[in-house]
Amino acid sequence: MDSPSYYHESDGGSESSSEKPLPLDLSHHFSEVTKHRVPSKMKKYYRFFQIPGIGNLAGGLPNVRFFPFDTLEAQTAKPERWTPTPNYPEDDDLTTSSSSSSDPQAAAHIMVPKTSDESDFLKRIDLASALQYGQAQGYPPLLAWVRQFTRDHLHPGVPYRGGPEVTLTNGATDGFSKTLDLFVNSWTEGINDIRDQPGLVCETFVYPSILSQSSPRGVQVAPITADEFGMVATGKEGSLEDVLANWDDSKGKRPHLMYTVTLGHNPTGLVLSVERKKQIYAVCSKYDVIIVEDEPYWYLQFPSAAVEEAKSRRLPPPAPTSSYEPPVSSGYAFLDSLTPSFISIDTDGRVVRLDTFSKTVAPGCRLGWITAQPELIERYVRISESSTQQPSGFVQAMIAELVMGPDKPLAPTAAPRSTLTSLLRGSSSSTVDQQTTTLSSGWKMDGWVRWLEGLRGMYECRMNRMCRILDAGSELVKQSTPTNPRDSEWGVITKTRLLDYSWPRGGMFVWIQVHFESHPLWQRPFSSAASAKPIDGMALSMALLMLLTHKPHLVLVSVGSMFSANEAIAKADGWRYYRLCFAAESEDEVDAGTQRFVDGLHAFWRIKNPDVIKKLIEPVLGDEQKGEELAVLSEKMGQLGAWMGC
Repeated sequence: MDSPSYYHESDGGSESSSEKPLPLDLSHHFSEVTKHRVPSKMKKYYRFFQIPGIGNLAGGLPNVRFFPFDTLEAQTAKPERWTPTPNYPEDDDLTTSSSSSSDPQAAAHIMVPKTSDESDFLKRIDLASALQYGQAQGYPPLLAWVRQFTRDHLHPGVPYRGGPEVTLTNGATDGFSKTLDLFVNSWTEGINDIRDQPGLVCETFVYPSILSQSSPRGVQVAPITADEFGMVATGKEGSLEDVLANWDDSKGKRPHLMYTVTLGHNPTGLVLSVERKKQIYAVCSKYDVIIVEDEPYWYLQFPSAAVEEAKSRRLPPPAPTSSYEPPVSSGYAFLDSLTPSFISIDTDGRVVRLDTFSKTVAPGCRLGWITAQPELIERYVRISESSTQQPSGFVQAMIAELVMGPDKPLAPTAAPRSTLTSLLRGSSSSTVDQQTTTLSSGWKMDGWVRWLEGLRGMYECRMNRMCRILDAGSELVKQSTPTNPRDSEWGVITKTRLLDYSWPRGGMFVWIQVHFESHPLWQRPFSSAASAKPIDGMALSMALLMLLTHKPHLVLVSVGSMFSANEAIAKADGWRYYRLCFAAESEDEVDAGTQRFVDGLHAFWRIKNPDVIKKLIEPVLGDEQKGEELAVLSEKMGQLGAWMGC
């Protein structure tokens, strides 16, 4: 068994390493779940990050400028830093709330004291309590704040008695792992009865980490047909109702678990309407399916998308839509304007919602929470008590101080700057100098919502910019000379449609379909040999992906195969799609990277020689697979950039 690359040999002393016995191979003791875990393929593709000037439109990472922390000293941004966009497209005003700060770009420090005199333990934020063993449900002050935000503002008026409860997690991935622990019995082929195999329903294109978590447990994924409005509930072959009603029990248990991202879907950018959610919920209630709603992009819903899409494409303005009015107000116009969660219609208490601070604060904080009915939360807490116990005390204390903090800002004080900070800033002196520091008063609930509102504004503007560039480059225009001499003074203009997509209504991604069928080499043989296989969509998709990493294009994107719910979808349709992310890079690089993507697409359509396609894909296939290009392309496309699926 090969050792992972992050382990290194050590001589362990003076004795020669070659004289020591090798450790035993204990893989025969591995659990069935462990045996079915597959290694990460990401290390093989690290080389792309080493390409000078490469633009990352692949990974779903928030831009570092959007983190609320400015330095290692925990210097925090003000919640008014970013300008919001209108909650409704007909609004004329560019902002929806005014800033109370004269300098919204200014920052203040947060400081977590070692001890606090605060008598209320739900308000006491100090290291003495945060860094001690704590309760699995979460650090009490932060847990109380998250609970208030969730119950009073995110999901006011939940339709079951008593409302939901919350428990903190180490991010949404941890939340889904615990959800599998709670609802799924592991199943192993050849050991367990096929009729006991658990199932999971999801969209045809899905966040790939869900598949990698489910597969080792033997979970059978049942993809549901989706249209331009999201998962189809009824009325079509492959709809949710069709799949559940016609389930063959001899091929596994009918799924009782659904995974979905309904608001800014990853990777498609869809926002599910309230009406579609009601249809899906009715089917899930009928067939007793638990809805796991993963919503990291919930705040990033883009009301301007339909209007700006029509402007960019010179189409008639879309018909005005009636604004959703929640039955119970959240207390904030911004939150009221957003399409609500499944929890808002959860009369049965069958919805489990996963939230995270990854897209609103920073991915590395690894902090989130689960919202569900109290009986389920009690079970989640039991799971945490015997596994993760609680999220990091350091992180919980920092986030608590950020969103709660003291009631009044502390006056500027002369505070010592640490020697570490001096070294990081290039100071060669070990003398501790002085700086004037303003300590933050904490954002409070108003500040937190204002921060979310501003984040939505920044991402919405980036989305609009990327889509305008894609629209402008969606066709390849060629001019040729007429074949008839009598028409010699005329030029013939031909347009080839290269891509189609809908402007995303939320999230961080643009999901585009590339029309590889219109490429000059479509279905042409790789060579003149009689047995040569034709150049199909998988080959063209992989070749384009590789071309984009070469100069002058230098841009990374994610291929749709990696989001396919199963291998059949990857082979049939996954290669047709690319996901572009407008979140990770600076605004200038988003513009430049998108333009390089368009230029690369146009350059790719000018390739007429099959040898060029073969040369592009050979480095990915590797020498050991020469002659088997098309047989392994599907697997390789799923592996390539699998780390980009976040």
